[in-house]
Amino acid sequence: MTAPATTDGSRTLRALHHGREPGDPLVLPGPWDAASARVFADAGFPALATPSAGIAASLGHQDGQTPPQEMFATIARIVRAVDIPVSADVEAGYGLAPEELVERLLETGAVGCNLEDFDRAAGRLVEPGRQADLLAAVRAEAGEGLVINARVDTFVHGGPDIGPEAAATAAIERARLYVEAGADCVYPILAPPELLPRLAAAIDAPLNAAAFDPDGPSPRELGRLGATRITFGPRLLRQTMAAAADLVKRLGPAP
Repeated sequence: MTAPATTDGSRTLRALHHGREPGDPLVLPGPWDAASARVFADAGFPALATPSAGIAASLGHQDGQTPPQEMFATIARIVRAVDIPVSADVEAGYGLAPEELVERLLETGAVGCNLEDFDRAAGRLVEPGRQADLLAAVRAEAGEGLVINARVDTFVHGGPDIGPEAAATAAIERARLYVEAGADCVYPILAPPELLPRLAAAIDAPLNAAAFDPDGPSPRELGRLGATRITFGPRLLRQTMAAAADLVKRLGPAP
């Protein structure tokens, strides 16, 4: 396919990652369906980022087990429901060739994507050079039409004997390769907050941090530590389901 030109949505989303002040990161709620997407858009957020785990749960699947056709269909419904840019978590790309992956993403209307460097089938991290080649191929196919967020899994899947400092060193090495390959943003998932300043200083690209824990640092606090972009994974779905469970308890027992 011919690489598409930059769209208004991709241009807007890319610009939102730059020129931000410390403590004012780009906060991207994670919708799992069209209804939640409308709630977040109506609240005034400038863009959204779908969580693969949240969508999986909403469709009755385990994380990482959503059939790609169901994932892309859900992303498309989310995009249609709002008039702000949407980035889509497509895990490791579902084994699709870069051309097909980009084509299917663009068909949904998404203007950004997450791609992770953990091979779930093999149970190990993808070799960093091979992941960089994938990112470069996706960039070549998408042109500037997708904002690529390269997820780095060294803090989660670096091995049982790797500590946080070694995971940070490995994350920096991978992140630099991924930025050279064309990634717009880097996401060292579950990096300890105290290591964000080191990561931000060493990586010449916007840094995505996860606010998975309601009791952890706030988005503003993560921003002050060096994060440019904040995402929530399935946290918002889980908190919504907890609130629904509390509501049902107050309704009383079923007749």
